[in-house]
Amino acid sequence: MKNSMMQKLVRAFVLLATAPIISAGSLAAERPNVVILYADDMGVGDVSYGDSEAKIQTPNIDRLASQGMTFSDGHSSSGICTPSRYALLTGQHHWRSFHDIVNAFEPSVFKPGEFTIARMFHKQGYTTACFGKWHLGWDWDAIRKPGVTKKEWPKAESYDWTKRFPGGPVDQGFDHYFGDGTINFPPYCWIEDDRFATIPTRPVIKSKPLAGGGGFRPGPMAEGWNPYEILPTVTEKTVEWIKKQKADKPFFAYLAFNSPHYPIVPNKPFQGKSKAGYYGDFVIETDAMVGKVLAALEEKGFAENTIVIFTADNGTEKHAFQRLEEFDQWSSGELRGLKRDLYEGGHRVPFVVSWPGKIAAGSRSDEVVSQVDFAATFAEIIGYELDNKVAIDSYNILPVLKGEKYKRPLRVATVQNTNKGKYALRQGDWVLIDASSGSHSGEPAAYLEHFGLESYPKDNPGLLFNLKEDPRQTKNLYQEHPEKVAAMRQLLKRYTEGERCAPERN
Repeated sequence: MKNSMMQKLVRAFVLLATAPIISAGSLAAERPNVVILYADDMGVGDVSYGDSEAKIQTPNIDRLASQGMTFSDGHSSSGICTPSRYALLTGQHHWRSFHDIVNAFEPSVFKPGEFTIARMFHKQGYTTACFGKWHLGWDWDAIRKPGVTKKEWPKAESYDWTKRFPGGPVDQGFDHYFGDGTINFPPYCWIEDDRFATIPTRPVIKSKPLAGGGGFRPGPMAEGWNPYEILPTVTEKTVEWIKKQKADKPFFAYLAFNSPHYPIVPNKPFQGKSKAGYYGDFVIETDAMVGKVLAALEEKGFAENTIVIFTADNGTEKHAFQRLEEFDQWSSGELRGLKRDLYEGGHRVPFVVSWPGKIAAGSRSDEVVSQVDFAATFAEIIGYELDNKVAIDSYNILPVLKGEKYKRPLRVATVQNTNKGKYALRQGDWVLIDASSGSHSGEPAAYLEHFGLESYPKDNPGLLFNLKEDPRQTKNLYQEHPEKVAAMRQLLKRYTEGERCAPERN
């Protein structure tokens, strides 16, 4: 008996001794780095994709697209920024919890310990970092002095700027944060991790003259604060962080640009570089920042094992109407609508995913995908088991990315929403807008005439479009297909009343 046991132990030792050694580096190679580059208020028509005639040239985003997959039908969750960012990070549509943006001095949108992809990456051994625009709220009560009234919130003296500033990125799964919070919301200063790197002691922002305009909410500002410095600074901090990473530990970086959002502040080397005014110049500067991040990945030898995503939180601002008249450049391309709209231009955004060796270079997909899908997709890639209580709207789009066979269409349907009580449901080629109009801020007569569009009265019962035949959403088919309207409205009702959008996981 003893000899038999000894023989088993010897055999086990021999097997262990002769087994292939799996190093930390080889494990990291199985878990790719992930970098999300998130533009702010940018339309699908603002990327050149190799078109030499485009009025805005974006060679670095174009190069990323040539190395990976471009989605022609990729969406943010909302037509405004806070909801889209929340949905991207949680894999759950914002409208299950809220609809609006986080205003100045308002709390975090996250529940304590809520699932985020940053937490998921962290649990799988990743180093995680967030840079740039946060706009998901902070715990202001932690630094607000006792007895301060709401009227006094914008005053610098209402806060203890030496205290820890909780509720932000480092409390939502990120190891590190560097940014300005939100470019046109106070406080106007640098925040590093959960501390103020520069102290906002000035009472109201006074900036240098802005190239392309744009306002600021009143509130505390650091001495010498300059909005022109934000984009290059957050990019440089991202590059520095990437260069500090090691090959034996995977990382996740989320760089949320402040551009080309208001204020439109392209730096002088980029002014006049586009044929679409200062906005186009700001897009070109954003593209240059994308190039800096890609160069850092290549310099460190990370490029071959890094998933890089470029997308945006929603469509462009309504100054696009002026650019259309002045420069004949329409940021939404062949689509109708802008930021805040339920029309496609409000939430269909640039959507590029690169993963060398896994995604075919220069590939394109017309599959309908959403930023909520990142959670389930990343979970599959890094071996994280999502339960059915989190990321309930997230589809795993890995088969699409890899060009594998899958049931088409991948998604049963996709819900779009910006304002409370107004929704759109996309199903196949069809989209139902369950509202009188898909426009939020109005459509100028010149714009309607330019594209041959019709406006709709307030008592209009709804809109139905076939996007394959009519991507501009010019012909309302609502009255012609009552059965389709009824079926889509019923499915939309099921979702908005609590049913998950993604199928349950095994």
